[in-house]
Amino acid sequence: MSTTHTDPSISEATKSLLRSLDEFIEGEIEPLQRQDDNVRFFDHRREWARTDFDHGGLPRQDWQDLLREMKRRADKAGFYRHDLPIELGGNDATSLEMSIIREHLARRGLGLHNDLQDESSIVGNHPTVRLVWTFGTDEQKDELCESGIVGNGGLAFGLTEPGHGSDATWMETRAEQRGGDWVINGGKRWNSGLHAASHDLVFARTSGADGNARGITAFIVPVNTPGFRIDGYRWTFNMPTDHADVTFENVVVSNSAILGVEGEGLVIAQQFVHENRIRQAASSLGAGEHCIDLSVEYARARVTFGEPLARRQAVQWPLVELATEAEMLRALIRKTAGELDTRDHLEISDRVAMCNYRANRFCCEAADRAMQVHGGIGYSRHLPFEHIYRHHRRYRITEGSEEIQMRKVAGYLFGFAGAGKY
Repeated sequence: MSTTHTDPSISEATKSLLRSLDEFIEGEIEPLQRQDDNVRFFDHRREWARTDFDHGGLPRQDWQDLLREMKRRADKAGFYRHDLPIELGGNDATSLEMSIIREHLARRGLGLHNDLQDESSIVGNHPTVRLVWTFGTDEQKDELCESGIVGNGGLAFGLTEPGHGSDATWMETRAEQRGGDWVINGGKRWNSGLHAASHDLVFARTSGADGNARGITAFIVPVNTPGFRIDGYRWTFNMPTDHADVTFENVVVSNSAILGVEGEGLVIAQQFVHENRIRQAASSLGAGEHCIDLSVEYARARVTFGEPLARRQAVQWPLVELATEAEMLRALIRKTAGELDTRDHLEISDRVAMCNYRANRFCCEAADRAMQVHGGIGYSRHLPFEHIYRHHRRYRITEGSEEIQMRKVAGYLFGFAGAGKY
């Protein structure tokens, strides 16, 4: 079971916050999850409860309404904006504290307090809001920050293309300057969040040669701009989907649509993925620990051939290996998160990559082992392991596949890459 409340390495302030979060979950969020048959959204035998299969596989409105109510209550209680700057009503939480919180919430298991498929939590993760706050003009902040927090629009993220994923410097989407405007042509895939977004953060090459990290610019594009077309949504292991294919055909935006500095868009993308990767690593760690916790509990109770499963080395040793890896991952994740708070993120990009690819792999292995320990019932949708596996399997690909992240580590290890060489 989780020991975050007694961990001597966690500050008393953070321990107090974790206790408050647990009390809030038990007092407000769990009752909300149980009322009005809301439990249907967490019964993974009934995936249709969340998914409108007749309309592109998008989230059903009643599911979205429940998430909105959860966020409203969390915001009223002072938790939802915790990671955001004080100017936006938050507490300016550090990356270290956010990694501790995300591990703790994921280790509690599946539920409305911290939903995996939708990536919604009582302590929100607001990467695009933080990008606008960091790089945006006053006008961009006024238009997009608060709306992005409360869910009345906000910003989707368009980096990946049909022919280009992790090799973003070779993207084919182009933006050409014509007079005082920019004209965007190209397309994106896995353009997440567009079903509910008012704007899309579109990365396009504006100068430089293919393969050059400089010369890519980030544009904030209203989704109702002429020539902006959503072609459909990609269905995945976990449904519903919000991953759009998008085409840009002579999409015209003004110079004021640029986020940050022209030609330096990948700096923005790097900040996005670094913050997300360390937080995702913490969530994967917590979800994997949840699988271990349930497996140990089951092995102690399940009797076969006259003895508990817990007495059999074939059951013990794989869980011992996983528990040992969890301890090492926690130390690496928290050390790296703390460094993100004090150092240039490009200096420790390799450490972030280590955390992310190892934690995501660990979670998938823990879910798989939990299925094995639980036997037939573990393979069923009556227990959470298949859902945890299906969700976290994506992170071994998205935001940089584990191969790309290992390549990043190799680049730093052998001196081919590092701060100033991106």
